[in-house]
Amino acid sequence: METTLSQLAELVRGELRGDGSRTICNAAPLDEAGPGEITLIDNLERLERWHASSAAAAVVPTAAPTQDRPTIAVDHVHQAFAQIVNHFRPARPRTRVGISPAAWISPSARLDQDVDVHPGASIGNDAQIGRNTVIHSGVHIMDGCHIGHDVIIMPGAVLYENTRVGPRTIIHAGAVLGAYGFGYQMVDGRHQRTAQLGWVAIGADVEIGAATTIDRGTYGATVVGDGTKIDNQVMIAHNCRLGRHNMICSQVGIAGSTSTGDYVVMAGQVGVRDHVHIGAGAVLGAKAGVSNDVPDGARMIGIPATPEREQKLKQAALTKLPEMRKELRRLMQQVAQWTGQIDQHHDRGQAAA
Repeated sequence: METTLSQLAELVRGELRGDGSRTICNAAPLDEAGPGEITLIDNLERLERWHASSAAAAVVPTAAPTQDRPTIAVDHVHQAFAQIVNHFRPARPRTRVGISPAAWISPSARLDQDVDVHPGASIGNDAQIGRNTVIHSGVHIMDGCHIGHDVIIMPGAVLYENTRVGPRTIIHAGAVLGAYGFGYQMVDGRHQRTAQLGWVAIGADVEIGAATTIDRGTYGATVVGDGTKIDNQVMIAHNCRLGRHNMICSQVGIAGSTSTGDYVVMAGQVGVRDHVHIGAGAVLGAKAGVSNDVPDGARMIGIPATPEREQKLKQAALTKLPEMRKELRRLMQQVAQWTGQIDQHHDRGQAAA
């Protein structure tokens, strides 16, 4: 799909700088863009790489100086570039399939209008599915689940009984919601599973990544608040209560009965112990090991997790350990030398006496 640069500038409502008649045939990242393609510069420090590239044009921040090649200057580079990418590679339209005869749906399940159920999906007894929801192949929705409107459940996801999902939520492939929590007690020398009588409650506008698991509560709900985004391969244990608009990155593990405030960020591979609270707006750095409550707005890193500044001071000290060890050896040798001299002086004094 060939388009002139001026047409793209009009599309994103940007400021055209340079030859607007140049023909653009595709959009690509800076490291991949070739002749006839437009790219993006989201940081002025990347301008030198732009000069070395063979891209025909670039979307740049408004603050960027005028270049010797044509550009489109905008306030929000990524937003504008996404529009251009969609122009050249539009998303595939949703194909309505209705209720596939190859799906299994309980007679007691209730499906609102315009629900799509793809082949191989199953919907259990007394389940409720909201309007315009899409259930892809291989999804298993067990008895008593309530799914809101405009939800998308990708292939292979499993929702155990009584799971509740709010409107406009996306559940990616292989996610499991409502599995039994990892709770046992020792009875007569054997591990006996404790009560697993709760459920999972997902808010509105949530996104749950592929292969993520969220365990049911013991007696009540494990809760994920509105707008929270959960990456792939995250583990959320029983009785957790996550606030609104959290960002939970890949491979995070959150132990049972932990709670978070709103707008919490957990970077990759964070581990949180059970029965702690992460305050609103807190940021946990990658691989942080959290063993205590975290105050609102705190920034924590390290194992065990401590405030960012404290941890950085510790790391700076660690880098100096080899030098400090050498200095300690030198001082010990000096002390030994002085001690020997003192002993010799003392011995001579006693001999003279």
